[in-house]
Order: sequence, then structure tokens, then C-alpha cells
Amino acid sequence: MRALKKKRLDGVRITGLDGFHAVAPYIMPKRTEAEVSSTETFDVTDLCAYLEQRNKEEGTKLKLFHAFCTAVARTIYLRPKMNIFISGKRYWQRNDITLSFVAKRKFADEAEEVLLFMKVEPAMTLDDVSRLILGDVDDVRNNRTNDVGATMDFLAKLPRFVMEIIFFFVRRFEYFGVMPASLMKGDPNYSTVLLSNLGSIGAGAPYHHLSNYGTCSIMITIGTMRKELRRMEDGTEQERTLLDATFTFDERIADGFYFAKSLRIARFLLEHPEHLAETMETPVPVDLT
Repeated sequence: MRALKKKRLDGVRITGLDGFHAVAPYIMPKRTEAEVSSTETFDVTDLCAYLEQRNKEEGTKLKLFHAFCTAVARTIYLRPKMNIFISGKRYWQRNDITLSFVAKRKFADEAEEVLLFMKVEPAMTLDDVSRLILGDVDDVRNNRTNDVGATMDFLAKLPRFVMEIIFFFVRRFEYFGVMPASLMKGDPNYSTVLLSNLGSIGAGAPYHHLSNYGTCSIMITIGTMRKELRRMEDGTEQERTLLDATFTFDERIADGFYFAKSLRIARFLLEHPEHLAETMETPVPVDLT
């Protein structure tokens, strides 16, 4: 596939598609009709030890979620088809790598949920991602809301028929690739990937659907860590720390073979955490042949 001149604020049009990919948006026009989901188990024993050691020796506040976000972002940087989206039955290469997630103001049933959105730069490392996440979370927990929350609060007060009219035009804007930047900025539905860290509340990693609104093509849920005996390559059994994560992709943007190979990079980074100190653009020593 090759890219043409820029046609949208957030992406570049892709053309030269093979027959399957060119026809797929007409056969499966909705993102929720083209979902493929896979639950992966990662051995994060060495990662947990790495984070604990660095936090103790350097006074950092690195968390497993920060490492997971870094591994996902770097995978997408090195595997650009993971950053494609379909809108208006056309394929687009997203300009930036963006991650979004939900943070609760406090761990209580009635606590407000806040949507966070972050852009990942090529020169960023685990430390940069960690500082960015911690800064954003602290900011929204110390303030009433963020820009997206304020917009939704405003829309929620409108009559139903007014909402219908607004979203009719919003969907037309999206279809024709003229969505205003003010409506996309900070909206998780316009991120590369939306992550849900359910492990932070002691839950598992269930399947989560994609959304037909916006352009997000990847959804990831992260479960809680668990201990399990595993047989190692030398034949011994060791207690290891495992983490489940469920990935939901839009299968129209790339085939399963591409996704499967891409996950090798994320797995390598989570199981060899010293490489998380490298920048996003640094190649990873993983055989993808």
C-alpha cells in the first residue's frame, strides 16, 4: 500500500490496495463487524523485578501499566499498519501514535471516570511515558474535568432531538474526512489504541468491543497479575508472575499474520524490560520472518 497527499487533519490517504482490502469496508462497513479478538498471556516476572529495582534505586514511580503502554506504543511505531484506520470506506495512515485510557478520580463505585489522551513521540522511552501518564492522571484528579469531559457534560444537557441533529452532522463530517480538530482533540475514539487497565481494580481482561464512532482500530484490556508454576526451558518449575491482556483489532486494516507477528514485539519488550529504556524508534531484536 502507498500513501497519497494528506486529505485529513489526522491522517494520510492510502491507495493501491489489493482487492480484499478495497472491498472489505463495503462488505463490513462497521468497525464492530470486523473485530477479531485474542487473549494473550505475558510473563512479567522480570518486568516486575525491573520496575521495583528502578523505583527503589532511582526514586522513579514506574508502574506495570506504564511499561505496557510503552511496549504497545513501540510495537505500533515499528509496525505502521497497526496505526491504520478506516473512515468513509477509505484507508488512512494516522499521522501520530496516540494512546488513550480511562482514569477514575478515586477507587469508588460512584467516582467519576475521566478520559485521558496522550501522544507518543519517537524519542520517548518508558520514563517519558511514565511521567506523561502520571502528570495527566494527577492533573485530572486535582481538577474538576478535562476538555473532553467538559464537552460531554455540555452535550448531556441538550434535548434529545438537538443531540440527534448534532451527531448527524458529526457523522457526515467524519465520513467525508472533514471532522474539525476541536472535535477530535483529546477524544479517545480518535486515538490509535484505547487501553482499559482493569487489573488496577482486581478484574480480569475481558473482550471489549471497538466503537463505530471515531477512528480507533485497537482496544486492549489488561487484567490483574497472578502467580503460576511454569516449566522452564531447563526443565525446572518456577513460580512466575503472569498477566493476561485481550486485544481487539479491526481485521480490515491488516491480516491476522501481521497482527500475530506484531504481538511478538510487545511480548519481547514485556519479557525483556531493559529494552523499554530505548526510544520508540529503536529496532527490537525479534525475528519477524
